Amino acid sequence: MTVQGCITTGTDVADETRQFTAAVAELLAGQPPLEEIDDAPAIRAARESGTGVLPAPVRIAEAVNRTVPGRGGDVTVRILRPAQVDGVFLHIHGGGWTLGSADGQDPLLWELAQAAGVAVVSVDYRLAPEHPYPAGPDDCEDAARWLIAEAAAEFGTDRLVIGGESAGAHLAVVTLLRLGERARAFAGAQLTFGAYDLSMTPSQRHARDMLVIPTGTMAWFYDQFLPGMSPEERRAPDVSPLYADLRGMPPARFSVGTQDPLLDDSLFMAARWEAAGNETELEVVAEALHAFIAWPLTVARREREAQLAYITAKVAKD
Repeated sequence: MTVQGCITTGTDVADETRQFTAAVAELLAGQPPLEEIDDAPAIRAARESGTGVLPAPVRIAEAVNRTVPGRGGDVTVRILRPAQVDGVFLHIHGGGWTLGSADGQDPLLWELAQAAGVAVVSVDYRLAPEHPYPAGPDDCEDAARWLIAEAAAEFGTDRLVIGGESAGAHLAVVTLLRLGERARAFAGAQLTFGAYDLSMTPSQRHARDMLVIPTGTMAWFYDQFLPGMSPEERRAPDVSPLYADLRGMPPARFSVGTQDPLLDDSLFMAARWEAAGNETELEVVAEALHAFIAWPLTVARREREAQLAYITAKVAKD
């Protein structure tokens, strides 16, 4: 396994990261956790309007929506296509399987699309609790199968990469596992602070006082996505891919911060990915919180640059 800096990554700017963490803690102080609000549609509406702690999403004119066929009905995908297309990045957004949308990160995805020369196809999968497991995974798998079959005709290339953040990284791995031998149609996977054990790894269980996604919030997300499932049922490989047979998977790059409740998920999954014989890279960023790549931090810029380099290399012509 290639370990890029391991936990020393970002130590030269750790003070900046810690100061930002303190600002986030102050911002979140007094805000009710999601599990107390317990109303996913209301939380989505607040995020859409920018009336919560986060600004409203910025949509760009270059992005277009279309639908592709899925077993549960048409699946909407948001496509950002630069002038030069050398490959396609199948992107799956985060949000605890309950929040978020394919159009919620247009600026970052458009920056990636132009710099890497990739068309970004972001999946607007169905969300829990209205559509619990397996609706979201089904939509992501169906979008992936469509892309494998149609990429050459639609984009002029069959060089594919898959990836996502948080719940999106989880869904990317589940998609690869469901594809079986066809998973190798993807030249690589960028898996950013993902959740891979939905019965909770130790770092999740010990995160009661951590920021962004503490233990209680993660438990709420799981209850929305997996209603009625016992802890043992939540360890099924299609639910918690940490327990899957990972042989035959494409190369993957994992990244996570040391202050992320999902730290163990990336550490454990990267180790199992590599032990299964797959090319593996791991980046662990000192002091970084969950979702740090979207914030105005030096470590965030460096991580976006590293992801850009990884995706660019994976779609490069031999």
